[in-house]
Amino acid sequence: MPKQRPENEKRAAAGETGRGRRNEAEENGSRIEGRNAVREALRAGRTVERLYVQEGLKDEAVMSIVREAQKRNIQVRYVAKARLDEMSETGSHQGVAASVSAYEYKTVEEMLAAAEAKGEDPFLILLDGIEDPHNLGAVIRTANLAGAHGVIIPKDRAVGLTATAAKTSAGAVNYTPVARVTNLTRTIKELKEKGLWFVCADMGGEVMYKMDLKGPIGLVIGSEGDGVSLLVREQCDLVASIPMQGDIDSLNASVAAGVLAFEIVRQRKFS
Repeated sequence: MPKQRPENEKRAAAGETGRGRRNEAEENGSRIEGRNAVREALRAGRTVERLYVQEGLKDEAVMSIVREAQKRNIQVRYVAKARLDEMSETGSHQGVAASVSAYEYKTVEEMLAAAEAKGEDPFLILLDGIEDPHNLGAVIRTANLAGAHGVIIPKDRAVGLTATAAKTSAGAVNYTPVARVTNLTRTIKELKEKGLWFVCADMGGEVMYKMDLKGPIGLVIGSEGDGVSLLVREQCDLVASIPMQGDIDSLNASVAAGVLAFEIVRQRKFS
């Protein structure tokens, strides 16, 4: 399959058009606008994907919202007033808007508990830098069909659980938990201490059919553009490649996740 461009490249190709900005807003799920609305959403503990703040605003009301977002490790993006105007549905954003998740996140501990309750070895899928919500949704769908106990994504430089991702999952998001972690490398280390081992996908790895992929396992999939980051790859126990015979050199990230996930299923069930 042709390489699918990451979402940031799509936005760059779209330029600073209103359509490009609206598409980004739509992909970020529900949006709230105005200082009081955003402040109360943060205080109520809603899952905020990203905070948008008008460039140059430094008054205490705005800065208190920014501090609260930073305290919660929420990405803050400073944008021009014209861009907020384009994004606004109410016409009174007051220099502040926020994107909120379409669905609530679960915890890694809940995923492990689900595996234990079923009497199964944990099977988790970790995504390193996936920016396209369609890819995230497709992976969640695959995870559900493959019997994975959850999908783990990082908070930074990656798409969140947006309305587009939820729709692409074809309902799987209602059944397969998604956890969002601050540091993917640290999460892998912690899971290793709990007995999991990790395999990541990379063209330079060993052919997956030659590997033993049974037991408590985490499957790590990187972005199309950069693959699995060096720090994350260094924590993986194995590097698996998918044998390909075509004329192009890579698979879409969600397709690669599907191929490897079902090789894990095959080995678990039929070997």
